[in-house]
Amino acid sequence: MNNTHFINVRRDLHQIPELGFEEFKTQEYLLTYIKNLPQQFLEIDTWKTGIFVKVVGIAPTRIVGYRADIDGLPMEEETDLAFKSQHKGNMHGCGHDFHMSIALGVLTFFASNQPKETLLFIFQPAEEGPGGAKPMLESEYLRRNRPDMMIALHIAPEYPVGTVATREGLLFANTSELFIDFLGKGGHAAYPHTANDMVVAASHFVTQLQSIVARNVNPLDSAVVTIGKITGGTKQNIIAERARVEGTIRTLSMSSMEEIKGRISALVRGIEVAFDCKLSIDFGSNYCQVYNNEEVTKSFMNFVQNRANSELIECREAMTGEDFGYFLEEIPGFMFWLGVDSEFGLHSGSLNPNEEAIPFAIELLIDYLKSYNLT
Repeated sequence: MNNTHFINVRRDLHQIPELGFEEFKTQEYLLTYIKNLPQQFLEIDTWKTGIFVKVVGIAPTRIVGYRADIDGLPMEEETDLAFKSQHKGNMHGCGHDFHMSIALGVLTFFASNQPKETLLFIFQPAEEGPGGAKPMLESEYLRRNRPDMMIALHIAPEYPVGTVATREGLLFANTSELFIDFLGKGGHAAYPHTANDMVVAASHFVTQLQSIVARNVNPLDSAVVTIGKITGGTKQNIIAERARVEGTIRTLSMSSMEEIKGRISALVRGIEVAFDCKLSIDFGSNYCQVYNNEEVTKSFMNFVQNRANSELIECREAMTGEDFGYFLEEIPGFMFWLGVDSEFGLHSGSLNPNEEAIPFAIELLIDYLKSYNLT
């Protein structure tokens, strides 16, 4: 099997990034490819814009699940690639095009080489939001076809190709979105005493927010509160009646997440009193931590360490968010970082991963699944 072919598959997928639960072209592309594989022991099903592909084992005693996320991000691509995004305002800026092409490569091998155990490939929508893992887990299909183990990967721009980074236990943080709307009273810029300026209120709030991690979170724990977007006002000489801040919360413990949300709610009440305005708060999508099962992760790490042309790094936990954590809450398994050696990081419009990581990852996963007494 020529695994370099999947570089071209990645380039096709890179051109059609779509947002969560809107991955219609992506689903069509994936289904067309999958239906052209040998079908002798494949079973295909769909869920919303996602896909399940079961490879029925020769003498199955369990189901091993492999998950690839399929959605893109609402951001403009800033590369000069010949295969850059054709969907203006959307980009595969988190590597999900890599994730899909790698999954297709592994699936292609096992579609012609029936495994002993049953494999279940899960092409999951909406990882970037609002979250596809949890509702997919609750689907009728997965209630009937519950995996006994789950595997997933995520590209890592900071590591070279040929590198796998993971750890037993906590890998990714608990995360929560944060949206706060401010409502005051607009007016003429020349008469500020007749208005309640929501740009000023929002600015005070963002400044106060910085004290939470510094003064309310246990310094032996870790947390991040980031405001990534502020909007407010309509014109330079009109006092803003409305403003909105959007951000994210990330913690390594649930107790810190609860503490931070409580402090944010208290700050919101204080701003309402101080600026005589109304605020509404929405914590949006919440993702639980990614916690790698110790036993199966250790087995995988030993496999990588002993495999030629592969380097294992036992990494630190990260503040990255991933809804794959919902799978690992219920099913033993692991996620690992795949080195792709990009100058620019995740969620950058200039992200340009090294495509040689695709055949490397396909061969790695095929070898692992074969060595794990599955064939």
